[in-house]
Parts: sequence; C-alpha cells; structure tokens
Amino acid sequence: MSVMIPLKSIALRQGSAIALHSLTWQECERILDDLDEDRHTRIAYCYGTLEIMPPLSRHERPHRITGDIVKAILGSQGKDWEDFGSTTFYCKGRAGIEPDTCFYIAANPDRVRSCQGRIDVEIYPPPDLVIEPDLVIESDVTSRTVVSAYVVIAVPEIWIYCDNNLQIFLLENEKYIEAEDSLMLPDLELKTLIPQLVSRALAIGTSAMLREFRKSLQTLI
Repeated sequence: MSVMIPLKSIALRQGSAIALHSLTWQECERILDDLDEDRHTRIAYCYGTLEIMPPLSRHERPHRITGDIVKAILGSQGKDWEDFGSTTFYCKGRAGIEPDTCFYIAANPDRVRSCQGRIDVEIYPPPDLVIEPDLVIESDVTSRTVVSAYVVIAVPEIWIYCDNNLQIFLLENEKYIEAEDSLMLPDLELKTLIPQLVSRALAIGTSAMLREFRKSLQTLI
C-alpha cells in the first residue's frame, strides 16, 4: 500500500534534503506550486533531479550582513543594483535554482527591474552575483545538484560565506574556479574585508558597522 504525503507537510532538519529523481521541469513546477510562496525551503533542479532543502539558520545573520555590505559598496560606487533574494531562476527542461541571496549589478538591473515571480534565463539574464551560506563547490556530493544548476543557469560569480570565511568562485568553461578577487567588485580585498566587517557588526550592531564602513569607503575605493 502506498501513502501520498503532501510535500509541504514534511519538516526537514537543518542540513538535510529530499531528493526526487526522474522529474520533468513541468513536474517540478507543479511541486513548487504545491509548496506555495510561504514555504521555508529552497530548491535546486538539474536534469531530472530535484532537491528540496531547508535554510541554514545558523548562518542567517552573518549572511544577511554580507548582503548589506554588498549594497553599501555598490551604493558608494554609484552602481545600480537589485536584490532578488531567493527568486526561482530556471532554464526550462534543464535546471532551476533558488539562491539564498542574489544581486543584479550595473547594466542588468534595468533588464529585470519589473520582473516578478520565476525568471526564465532564456529570456532574462541570470543574476550577476549569488551569495550562499554553506555550499561546497568542489567535492560535496549533496551539493552536486545545486552546483550543476548554477552552471546551467550561468551565474558568473558565487560567494560562499561560512564560519567567518569568504570564498569567491567564478564561472570559467562551465566550472566554478576559486578566485582571490571578485569579478563584480574587483577593487576591494573582499576575502579579508568582509569577515572583518561581519565580526564588527556582531560586536557593535549592523547599522553602526555600516555607518563606519560608509565613512571609510571613500578611502578604500
């Protein structure tokens, strides 16, 4: 006897995931509709495999602070940006992904500013920068679907902030290669700067850190 259990009734523990195989993108979309917009999970889909994952709450605050730092830098540089959060990006029939946080930067915000809902990257550009709190690009089997989806969607740059450490990965020849410098924000030593700023925010508060940082940006940039 088989039992049908609605996916949204399943509670996932931190660090766990559900993997569903041999699904079409249309079936994946129906699952997303069933999970609805108020869900507290994210998905990754690539070539028939769908992973449903809970957010990693232990990384939540440092990760949000990192996003605030990005906005402060872009604002000081006079660059346009749009924060698309965990929007679903997809290439129909091949891949779909929901970043933890993502940004459109420079020229691309004008192309997507009016977009709402899921974004087809065959019509619109992918986000320029994705920030993830915990993802092993090179070897973690549980991350393989996520990484493969990012390759198909063609996100040019991924930051991974975890345990007070920033890693920067750039897409080159359909692989993510770790880099010392950011493609989107090349003028700053971000791998040193961001952990320092996150630690400062945790010590004195995010708003106070950002006020200090904005004052210092004129000499840094």
